[in-house]
Amino acid sequence: MRFAQAGLKISLYTRFMFAITFILIFIVGSILLLVERREVRTIFEQSKVRGILKAQNIADLNLEGLKFWDSTGIQTNIDRELNDQLIYVVIFDRFRQLYVSAGLAGDAEDIKVSRLPVRVTENLSVDRRLDFTLNGRSVPLIEIEIPVFAGGSPEPDYWGSVKVGLSLEEIYSEIRRTRWMLILIGCSGFLLGLVGAGLLARRITGPMKTLVEGTRRISRGDFSQTIPLRSRDEIGGLARSFNEMTRDLLETRQRMEDANRKLIQAEKLASIGRISATIAHEIRNPLTSVKLNIQKLLENESLGEEEKEHLDISQEGIGLIEKFIKELLNFTRVSDLNLERFSIQQIIDESLKILRNIFQQKRIVLERSCPSDLPAVVVDGDKLRQVFLNILRNSVEAVDEGGKIALAVSLAKENSVKKIRIRISDNGCGIAEKDWENIFEPFFTTKPSGFGLGLSNARKIVEQHMGSIKVVKKKGKGTAFEIRIPCEVEP
Repeated sequence: MRFAQAGLKISLYTRFMFAITFILIFIVGSILLLVERREVRTIFEQSKVRGILKAQNIADLNLEGLKFWDSTGIQTNIDRELNDQLIYVVIFDRFRQLYVSAGLAGDAEDIKVSRLPVRVTENLSVDRRLDFTLNGRSVPLIEIEIPVFAGGSPEPDYWGSVKVGLSLEEIYSEIRRTRWMLILIGCSGFLLGLVGAGLLARRITGPMKTLVEGTRRISRGDFSQTIPLRSRDEIGGLARSFNEMTRDLLETRQRMEDANRKLIQAEKLASIGRISATIAHEIRNPLTSVKLNIQKLLENESLGEEEKEHLDISQEGIGLIEKFIKELLNFTRVSDLNLERFSIQQIIDESLKILRNIFQQKRIVLERSCPSDLPAVVVDGDKLRQVFLNILRNSVEAVDEGGKIALAVSLAKENSVKKIRIRISDNGCGIAEKDWENIFEPFFTTKPSGFGLGLSNARKIVEQHMGSIKVVKKKGKGTAFEIRIPCEVEP
């Protein structure tokens, strides 16, 4: 709540690491605590067993002394047993009275008292932990007392008990070493867990971070963002769904752009159509009168050669105006397609036949690649031939004498639709990349002559066939056009 009120933003990676850290601390701490308690309990059990064995050994060694009340022999024996681990030994008689002791400092009244119960049985032992003052310092001990029985009768006789005090200093040192080892193992496991959690968190949050960045780019209109697929789990599925979404959005935007472009193109054509109708009405009739009058003047034999030359130039200008009006009206007129089944190779052959003389005059080298097994197309042959002628004529005008034009036809697949791909390229002067889209606009031209309607008309015809035309990149200088026509088009 405080973070939210303060406006602080905690990343998913940070929250994940916090959660994993707390979980690791709890799990590792719990495991260490359980293991440490079990190890300590085991160590003390081993100390107890060692103490019982030590007391039993002393009892067996001094059993004869107890039977014959040989306190001197017993004292000598237990004095020899004392060492750094065995701090003291106390032997009680059958009446639970102190009989012999060794290693006791000061009064140690509590140690001089037997702790065995009233009813004593074999294999009985009592133990306790206490602090014993030895040479002015406190020593932790485990005290163990066992009864001593003598055999030789149906029921063994109770002859007393042996109490020993074993130092726990070495045991505590071992416990401390065990704890440090457990702490070291726990810290190593904790660090390894953190590293693993960090890698896992990065693997989970990395694609999500990329996803967030991708959504931001999409909101800014950039649909090219994709997430690399590195796994087949839910994260990989999320990345795959995101990539499919961006691809669908990109296709949708392209369709919208195409629809908008076609709408704008239609509006342009409508405007040009209205202007063309006005031009045809306002110019054609006066222009016809002027043309007829010039023809009458040319029939006058009294005119000089200079006057006839000027009239011929005027007549040529009128012809250009009529040609422009005709092309403009043809461009704006939306005519129905006369669809028939054709071989694309047949239409290309007819187009090349028309331009054969021009190719020979400029000594143009034609490189042609057209497989014979291509499927047929349902098109308007005349209009599609007009498209090829327009592009080929542009290539002829662009190349120098002895230039090269390449025409390659192949089968392509686009969105599960088979299409015939026609690529026409040349090594001419080329078109600036910034003008690749503009050249299909009406009245745009890069040539010193022409009206700029040829490629616009070509795109209109190709799009009527549900196809596409565009300029594509090529190696070296020159220009390459790519036309795609569906193999089957419904009439």
